[in-house]
Amino acid sequence: MNEKENRLQSVQSLAYLGDCIVELCVRSLLLERGLSHSRDLNRAALSFVSAIAQAEAMERILPMLSDAERDVYRRAHNTGHISNVPKSATVGQYRAATAMEALFGYLYLCGDLPRVRELFRAGYPDAADAKLPLLSQPIVLSEATETASE
Repeated sequence: MNEKENRLQSVQSLAYLGDCIVELCVRSLLLERGLSHSRDLNRAALSFVSAIAQAEAMERILPMLSDAERDVYRRAHNTGHISNVPKSATVGQYRAATAMEALFGYLYLCGDLPRVRELFRAGYPDAADAKLPLLSQPIVLSEATETASE
């Protein structure tokens, strides 16, 4: 898909994919830091993936966005029906978190993993020096399928 086709994806689809990409960034960071027990990993991950944490990260990222990225963010932030807002977050925080996920999904579909890493590091100051090795190259299902069948 090209950039224009990626922008035409539904914001729900972009956010669904982006949730996974953000989670991959977080898990990569936590493993890089040497955490190994699932209890510790899950507890530490919450400080990155809650709606409040993502909304705060998005505040730091917003000034860095290109016009195309800002358009994806704006579309996702302004999406109509909002359900499942966590009790700990406001509707605004939930919208910002969803928009961040949509942005990361969009960047992943564009194949711009260096930009995903850059924005993740900027959004989370604790991750500023993270290498994020799990995001070094995109996962291409067609090649994985071909390799597995050989």
